[in-house]
Amino acid sequence: MKTRAALFGACLLSLLAARASTQTPASSPASPLVERIVDTGFVQLQAPSFGQLTARQQALAYWLSQASIAIDPIVYDQLSQFGIRQKRVLEEIMAHSSGIAPDTLAKIRSYALLFWANRGNHNDYTAQKFLPTFTIDELKQAAAKADSNGAFKTAYADLPPLATADAVAKEIDALRAAFVDPAFEPTVTTKNPPAGQDIIQASANTFYRGVTLADLKNFRERYALNSRVVKGRDGTLREEVYRAGTPDGNVPAGLYAVYLKKAIEHLEKARGVADPAQAKVIDDLITFYRTGEFADWLQFGFDWVRDDAAVDFANGFIEVYRDARGAKGSSQSFVTITDKPVTDATVKLAQNAAYFEQQAPWDAKYKRQDFQPPVVKAVETLIETGDFHISTVGDNLPNENEVHEKYGTKNFLFLGSGHALNAAGSTKTLGEFVVSRDEIARAEQYGEQAEDLLTAMHEVIGHGSGKLSDRVKGGAEPFLKEYFSTLEEARADLMALWNVWDPKLKELGLITDQDAVARTMYDSAARVALTQLRRIPRGDSIEEDHQRNRQLIVHYVIDKTGAIERFTQGGKAYMRVTDYQKMRQGVGMLLAELMRIKAEGDYAAIKALVDRYGVHFDTALRDQMVARFKALDLPTYWAGVNPLLTAQFDAKGAVTSVRVTYPRDAAGQYLRYGSMYDAGLKAVVK
Repeated sequence: MKTRAALFGACLLSLLAARASTQTPASSPASPLVERIVDTGFVQLQAPSFGQLTARQQALAYWLSQASIAIDPIVYDQLSQFGIRQKRVLEEIMAHSSGIAPDTLAKIRSYALLFWANRGNHNDYTAQKFLPTFTIDELKQAAAKADSNGAFKTAYADLPPLATADAVAKEIDALRAAFVDPAFEPTVTTKNPPAGQDIIQASANTFYRGVTLADLKNFRERYALNSRVVKGRDGTLREEVYRAGTPDGNVPAGLYAVYLKKAIEHLEKARGVADPAQAKVIDDLITFYRTGEFADWLQFGFDWVRDDAAVDFANGFIEVYRDARGAKGSSQSFVTITDKPVTDATVKLAQNAAYFEQQAPWDAKYKRQDFQPPVVKAVETLIETGDFHISTVGDNLPNENEVHEKYGTKNFLFLGSGHALNAAGSTKTLGEFVVSRDEIARAEQYGEQAEDLLTAMHEVIGHGSGKLSDRVKGGAEPFLKEYFSTLEEARADLMALWNVWDPKLKELGLITDQDAVARTMYDSAARVALTQLRRIPRGDSIEEDHQRNRQLIVHYVIDKTGAIERFTQGGKAYMRVTDYQKMRQGVGMLLAELMRIKAEGDYAAIKALVDRYGVHFDTALRDQMVARFKALDLPTYWAGVNPLLTAQFDAKGAVTSVRVTYPRDAAGQYLRYGSMYDAGLKAVVK
């Protein structure tokens, strides 16, 4: 489960960082902000520890990164039936742009960058469709010029070439609604559907085709995580499994085979330079990609979670946020380098996870007794692809309860993301959204510690905590459905808010001024329920799970304890904590209830809570937030520009050396990724 950066970003675990800032390359720019397109900032990630890896580890990182790029296109298709085709059009135009009218090209470039950043034309946070500033005729003219420059002449993965100018024009016509019609596929994931539609019908994603929620009531999915459910003409349901197929043909190729086969090619080369334990992990993933069997995915999880490699990775159909049902995994990947000094410090928290489990405010029957300390890794990021974004500053994996129960979890704290977002942001938001001078001073001094500690506790002692009843022993997801992810993110945040006052943190040396840090964490938790509304420019409901979680916590505490209040001063709205210990009481009440709901699979209870406290908001208040942030002139959303790994090879194709660079060119990055599946792009993209 992911932790997303809150409003002001995060600089992960600065309070624990034993190493100095001298690791930052001397040549790195003053700001990681590479480019800004409207409300989206493109931020350069850095991986200064890459130079400390052995040659074998660098080769491993290269091949794992290539496997990450290989699966990147999948999510575009998962989020829209036209996503891959739109992606091809934009990339062919951008790579063959000579002679296109400058004004038109500028509009297409801006849209393309937003399209790549969001893995399609729906905003990653709001799930709402965004539109281009170019007209369909301008796009058609640009595509025609690109075609005359040599575009569209080669296959794009499993899309055939567009051999003639007429074929290019027809393709643009076919994509007209997908590009410019606001009423067509307006929302990628809808958990609060309009009248007459259910959560599947109202969602643009492709996890289901021609299927209603009622159709699925008595349908048992064999491949719940990695399949598309489609309805045939005869009304029967079937699963299109995401898999490459086995070399002997006994398991046929399935959906996304072209991408999974390419990933396997690179994973096989990574396996050849990995140590034995990690080679077994990689082999498990190859097996899963070939068969699509959940048992093979679990085996990968069993081995992966116990492998604490210096160069680590995630690659697969992992998070279920994009599916309104909370069942289908979206394709995503990252490759990281462990920052050992910071990791050593955070291990203290993991080693005491059993202690915090016993301090949890929920019923004893839901407390784990056979606690497996999680693996904790503070990491620098080499690459993030697919449905993985720079705004994720923490991740607790695997998600499968079968792995948690047996071997625990692995927690990634993304130092690079946190550092980049913090450096690209600004503290001037405090002056706009906080009235109390004491609160501002406290936030300036302890804000990073509070944010860092919340992220660490969220991942390390949050997601892995608690015990399920026998009724839901296999996992609560099928019982809690579209509300599971909101519950789990809220539960993990609440574990941090509950335990920040525990003296054990002081004893472990993980906190300085405990009262000040705890108050700062509570202040931020209250404030973000107001300020995050700027990320929802249309409508009056929240679809994204992390945002629902934060609203749920704040409005529950307001209702049950009155410890948080919204007030107006000078015509502006603010949030503040009026009683910190009362707020902690409310935190404990909600945490205990969410654990009970999860453990018992109580759908009715979580639906009632989230619908009441976490979904709807005052649109006038949202409009005020948008206006106030616009005046601050800060990006609302973020996208990452990954380090570039370039390899040299010997005559047999083995990697002899790998170089890391930091090109400040977001468009170039995405075109390089696209060129893996398009020989025409590869010929012109450097």
